[in-house]
Amino acid sequence: MQSRVAIIGIGYTPFRVVTPDVSFKEMMFEAAFKAYEDAGICPRHDIDSFINCAEDFTEGRSIFDIHVPDNIGAVLRSIHTICHDGIVGLIGGYMLIQTGQFNIVAIESHSKLSNMLTQNYLTAHAMDPVFNKPLGQHPGYIAGMEMNRYLHETGTTKEHCALVSVKNKRNAIDNHLASYGDRITTEDVLNSETTFYPLSRLDASSPTDGGIVMVLASEEKARALSKKPVWIRGVGWCSDTPTLESRSWSEATYARIAAEMAYRMAGIKYPKKELDLAEIDDTFSYKELQHMEALKFCRKGEAGAMVEEGVTEREGELPINVSGGSLGVGWMSEATGLQRVLEIVLQLRGEAGKRQVPNAKVGLAQSWRGVPTTSGAVIILSSE
Repeated sequence: MQSRVAIIGIGYTPFRVVTPDVSFKEMMFEAAFKAYEDAGICPRHDIDSFINCAEDFTEGRSIFDIHVPDNIGAVLRSIHTICHDGIVGLIGGYMLIQTGQFNIVAIESHSKLSNMLTQNYLTAHAMDPVFNKPLGQHPGYIAGMEMNRYLHETGTTKEHCALVSVKNKRNAIDNHLASYGDRITTEDVLNSETTFYPLSRLDASSPTDGGIVMVLASEEKARALSKKPVWIRGVGWCSDTPTLESRSWSEATYARIAAEMAYRMAGIKYPKKELDLAEIDDTFSYKELQHMEALKFCRKGEAGAMVEEGVTEREGELPINVSGGSLGVGWMSEATGLQRVLEIVLQLRGEAGKRQVPNAKVGLAQSWRGVPTTSGAVIILSSE
């Protein structure tokens, strides 16, 4: 087996709320071209396999694999689709290289959510067809119920959740890729209209479009091709119970199990001290707090206080979502995880511009696939 795998190339399009001027195919091509240029490779001669992260329902096309090869240089090449978040796609590529049969693998994911007018109807298809879907409710109520239970069990307040929205939208101002950067106050969040109690409009992320491609390589190829390889130190993934009736409503069990797997592989025992920054899921403001606890940055019920004390600010002890997260950048469906990894890679390469975290060497990216799932993944990256 190979000992190490690195990210050697990244490519991405602008992230925008609407993209009427480009198709998903054009976005894929642009991101792929930039990634291959960054890695210094030719897709037809150097890449051994390709992975696309997409969900047929979201794309509006069955067997979405067939729409991918022309756009990323994979015609008549080994390619498959993983219907999951982009971090899971990266883990798939990592494992392909670990077999010793592949040296370079490219992973693609994108969002064209502006094409979707009734996303809630699509999400409802993922709910239990016997007990839950027949209720005919907007699936967003699941997030409201989970937030309510989380606040009740942990003593966390809506003000703590509002601080997450304030922080992430402010961070996004310094990110030229972000669609929802803004200077807001906790009062703005608390006074925004209630959507699914106790969630309010500014507690929830909004969709954005964009494409991302990353190139992975074995240690030998990475050292030969890249001046700034970003090494994968640990990976973890988990799908908890799919049913609403049997899940934990106050803890992100999937994130805890995935993190434990990644920490064990990376040899990390004290995440808060050993990580320089983290990009974690904040599809809703309370999810950032819930995931902080699941990732063992603090004990259950302490995440709100960490945010209040400034620990998670860019200048804090453990910067979290300096990119702006989904609340600031925008939610990108299956590409959301790759957006988090993208930020970590830019930070570890010292290419994050005004939002650069000084001396960043080890970072964590974590994803959640969204309502109504309990599926997520964790990846730990290092510049050394």
